[in-house]
Amino acid sequence: MSVDALMIGSRRTKQLERREAVMRAVIAEGSVRIEDLAQRFGSSLMTLHRDLDDLESRGILRKSRGVATASSTSLVDATYAYRSSRQQSEKSLLVKTALDYIEPGQSLLLDDSTTVRFISHFIHGKVPLTAITNSLPLLTDLQGIRGISLVALGGSFFNPASAFMGHSTTEQISNIRADVLLMSTPAIVDDMCFHQQQETVDIKRAMVDSAATKILLVDHTKFEKRAIHGIVHLSVFDLVIVDSFTSPEHLSRLRGQGINVVIAAN
Repeated sequence: MSVDALMIGSRRTKQLERREAVMRAVIAEGSVRIEDLAQRFGSSLMTLHRDLDDLESRGILRKSRGVATASSTSLVDATYAYRSSRQQSEKSLLVKTALDYIEPGQSLLLDDSTTVRFISHFIHGKVPLTAITNSLPLLTDLQGIRGISLVALGGSFFNPASAFMGHSTTEQISNIRADVLLMSTPAIVDDMCFHQQQETVDIKRAMVDSAATKILLVDHTKFEKRAIHGIVHLSVFDLVIVDSFTSPEHLSRLRGQGINVVIAAN
C-alpha cells in the first residue's frame, strides 16, 4: 500500500472516531452549542459542521441556530456500535440468568438486540441447540460454536440494527415454531415494549407470535427511555428478567399485574 493511501486511511479513521465521539457527546447532553463542540474536539467550525451534517443525514441529531440536538430516536438507540458499549455487565447477567430457563435440544429464536448478543459468551454450556436469528453480528458470533445448529433469517439488510428485516424476514419467521424467544427492547413505556423503528417492531412481533416460551431481557435503563412504536405488553412474556438496579416501584407494579419478573443474579 502506498504512503498516500495509508495517510488517507489514517485520516478516515480519525474522522470516524471524531464523529463517534461527537455523537456520544450530543446524545449524552441532549443539546450542545456547535462552537463548544469545535473547541472540545479541537476542530474547525467547518470540520464540525461536516461531521454534524453526516450525523444529521443519519437521523442521529439536528442542527439549528448554532446548536446540535439529539433526535428523539437517537436518545433511545443511535447506532449498533453505540448500543453495544452500554450496560455491558448488566446485559451479560441478564443473559446468564435467561440460560437457566433453557434446556439442551431446544430451538431458540434470538432477536437483533445487543443484549441478546451476549448469549454467544455462555451458550456452549447448553448445547446442542438450534439458534435462529436475523442478527448479522450474532450469526458471526455463533457460527464457530460446536453443537449449535444455526438458522439465518435473511431479508433486506438494515444497517442501524446490523440485521436483516423486511417482509421476507417476517414471512420466514411466521413459518417457524421455536421453543424459546430471547428478546430485548430499547424502551418500556406504560409497561409495553417500544421501539423507534417500525421495521424492527414488525420483526419482534413476528418473533413473539412464533415462540412457545417468550423471555424478555431488560436492564433498568429501559424504563427511563421512550420510543415511538409499541410492540407488545410485558404481560405477553412468560418471564421478564431485569437487573438489580431496577426500581422497586417498577418491580412492584409489574408483579401486581401478574407479570413474572426475575432479578438477574450477580
